[in-house]
Amino acid sequence: MAKKAITSRLKAAAKKPAKRTKAPKPWTQAEVVEAFSRFRKANPEPKGELEHLNPYTLLVAVALSAQATDVGVNKATRHLFPVADTPEKMVALGEERVREYIKTIGLYRNKAKNVIALSEKLIAEHGSQVPRTREALEQLPGVGRKTANVVLNIAFGESTIAVDTHLFRVGNRTGLAPGKNPLEVELGLLKIIPAEFARHAHHWLILHGRYTCIARKPRCEVCLINDLCKWPEKTV
Repeated sequence: MAKKAITSRLKAAAKKPAKRTKAPKPWTQAEVVEAFSRFRKANPEPKGELEHLNPYTLLVAVALSAQATDVGVNKATRHLFPVADTPEKMVALGEERVREYIKTIGLYRNKAKNVIALSEKLIAEHGSQVPRTREALEQLPGVGRKTANVVLNIAFGESTIAVDTHLFRVGNRTGLAPGKNPLEVELGLLKIIPAEFARHAHHWLILHGRYTCIARKPRCEVCLINDLCKWPEKTV
């Protein structure tokens, strides 16, 4: 009888619907403006951390940064870019020598192949210039939407949002722009960020995720927007 009672209770518990986590309230427009006003006051001219000499070397650096840290990429490109800062020089250097320069970066063999291929394509189809549209950029070997958005933003001043792991985390954790994938977060941010902040929003959010809203132990106590953040587990 005792076993039957236990079994019945277990079955009853199994039938109960799981409690749904209550979705945080969306940010109001006033809260969005306040958050980005604080970011701007703290860092009026945020910069990307990938070192580069021109739009071409920026494109190469961002392509190399996939699944790698900016610090690691910079260590490699400090030696590469002084000898190859144009598509022609990179092609002349050749894939094998490019590999030697970037061998400390993850996936370096495939990346070296892509750097040579995108350089050849720039020479053949774009007059050795980095194109200024996302569509054209995404046609280059090794260049996806995120890389294209970074180049458009930094090299050409476009108000694009490049969603990396840091920005994806910030968008979801804070409730600012929840999304199941980077594109959803990107489009969500583009809808809510006022034009006056659009140029630098990409950098502010990435830097916030990299140094404050970090993955394992977010530094809520020093967060500029901790009173606005919708994360239910925040520590302040």
